Amino acid sequence: MWAAKISAQTQSFISLYKEQLPYFQELITGGQYGESPLNYEGHPYFERRNFEEGVLSINQISYTDVQLLYDETEDEVVTFHPIYKQKILIKAEKIQEFQLDQDHLFRRFQGNEKYTYHRNGFYQVLKDGKVKVLIKHYKTIEPTKEVGKYPYKYVEDQEYFYWYNDDFVPIRKKKQAIQSLGLQKKEVKKYMKAKDLFFALEKERYILELANLRENKSEGFNGLLK
Repeated sequence: MWAAKISAQTQSFISLYKEQLPYFQELITGGQYGESPLNYEGHPYFERRNFEEGVLSINQISYTDVQLLYDETEDEVVTFHPIYKQKILIKAEKIQEFQLDQDHLFRRFQGNEKYTYHRNGFYQVLKDGKVKVLIKHYKTIEPTKEVGKYPYKYVEDQEYFYWYNDDFVPIRKKKQAIQSLGLQKKEVKKYMKAKDLFFALEKERYILELANLRENKSEGFNGLLK
């Protein structure tokens, strides 16, 4: 019964695969994906190592229920080929955006190529307004301190950015975040005090609220300041 259930699921997945992505091989296959070494602690993926049913946008067309993984070390999007039963890469240049678990939207941006971890240009979109708030998720491989089963480990990090008209500004300090949006320290202090919000304690929320404050101002916005 178990084998029959798995077989039925596989057949259903193959049918969906053919229906949703009829030109999958020709359009977006970037080759077979190389698995990470078994003796590395952790995994290279965003949040979890198992495939999720996501949404993939290519050429203004959104494909739903696509099995997706996001490799943070290589900045690559991976899917599963149900016929050949292997992980395959999706060509980064074909992808406009993808969504994981309904809550995490990633989009491909250009203009930040000098940034070390830009790579293929996938950033999570936290705020999709005139001024966008982006996160760059990335993982590096570092040696473990103890000799044992795992000589190396995956270490995760992230960096926040404001984006406006193809221009990126990394957000590392409160003062720099305020100045980049052309805001005044006094008005920001009053605004954040009313929300009981502090940069050091809730950095992500603070950055998002700064963008909201900027967008709600009546005067025009001429661009990010560096």
